Amino acid sequence: MPEEKSFRNSAEPKASRPYMPGYGILDAQRGKGLLPWSWAVERLIEGHNYWVATTRPDGRPHAMPVWGVWFEDRFYFSSGEQSRKAKNIAEDPRCVVGTERGTVAVVVEGVAELVMEDSVRRRFAEMYGRKYQWDMEGFGEPIYAVRPSMVFGLTSSLVETATRWVFDEDNRRTE
Repeated sequence: MPEEKSFRNSAEPKASRPYMPGYGILDAQRGKGLLPWSWAVERLIEGHNYWVATTRPDGRPHAMPVWGVWFEDRFYFSSGEQSRKAKNIAEDPRCVVGTERGTVAVVVEGVAELVMEDSVRRRFAEMYGRKYQWDMEGFGEPIYAVRPSMVFGLTSSLVETATRWVFDEDNRRTE
């Protein structure tokens, strides 16, 4: 059972079928067989390794595995201040986060924001330390929160379960 169920948004994101021409996605118009949002949240909470994809200033993609935690409808991770991820996010905060398993995947498209609030940093350190058995005492690296605009849920039964969740405008704004 997921450890964290609180949501920053008052309403769950809107679920629908992703547009995937050529894959034979079933019931695209009616949404039959859509995965519940709780399915995605559970996998984001329970995942161990995640992929973060950013874009270099010259437009080339950059993807790296990270550890992270999901709470309050955000994916949180840390990265060294001089890392390629951090430099890319400083230039263009749009990014993609994916869970490690392709047969049961959650893909988060969103915007990474530097976390400055002490209470959120403490919560991250507590959850991260517990999840990874990592001593967070004196941790001073940057922490990022990825605010999703769109999330995809994909299983090995792709044609029956492919789901896209779209967040409201407040969650998608980029200011």
